[in-house]
Amino acid sequence: MRARTVTVYMQMRRLPTEGTVLHWHRFERVLEWDRACAVLLNRSLSPAYERLWVALDRMGDFGPWCAFILALALLGGRDGVRCALHMLGAGASAVCLYKFVKNYAGRPRPCVHIEHVRRCVEPADEFSFPSGHTLHAVVFTVVALAYFPMLAYALVPFTVMVAISRVALGLHYPSDVFAGAAIGAGIALLSFLVF
Repeated sequence: MRARTVTVYMQMRRLPTEGTVLHWHRFERVLEWDRACAVLLNRSLSPAYERLWVALDRMGDFGPWCAFILALALLGGRDGVRCALHMLGAGASAVCLYKFVKNYAGRPRPCVHIEHVRRCVEPADEFSFPSGHTLHAVVFTVVALAYFPMLAYALVPFTVMVAISRVALGLHYPSDVFAGAAIGAGIALLSFLVF
């Protein structure tokens, strides 16, 4: 008895030849919204507001956060020292995870990938996902508020404004900022298991 061979042909979906690991078909609507929001917020900047967003963005850099951590250590008593050490430890963990995720995702910045988005400041690195400024702002804010809850009136609005500035200045998509905030919150909460 002879076995019959059956050949089956399948219709294969054509995969994109460029882009990142984030370009899965089921996320296309989210990515379209993401691009539209990035373009809208970036285009809405007038020169006066652009200077304000750039100033806010610069305040979210590493230097000002280091000054804030130092001020807590010097002026906050015993809790200030503990908080500063906690913030440094959580911040170091955040840098490691952030670099890994950012290099793995490899998402181009909107100012590079979208023609109508202008870059208002020079980015620290090549890739967009996740937002490191937002990630670190959330890490530092969550840790600082655990020790000094009264700082919420200043830190929470500041963190939100830093996150918005990253999109407004053409450096990130909204999803980069949301991911940065989620990762930052996760790292901060996990850091309480250590500190």
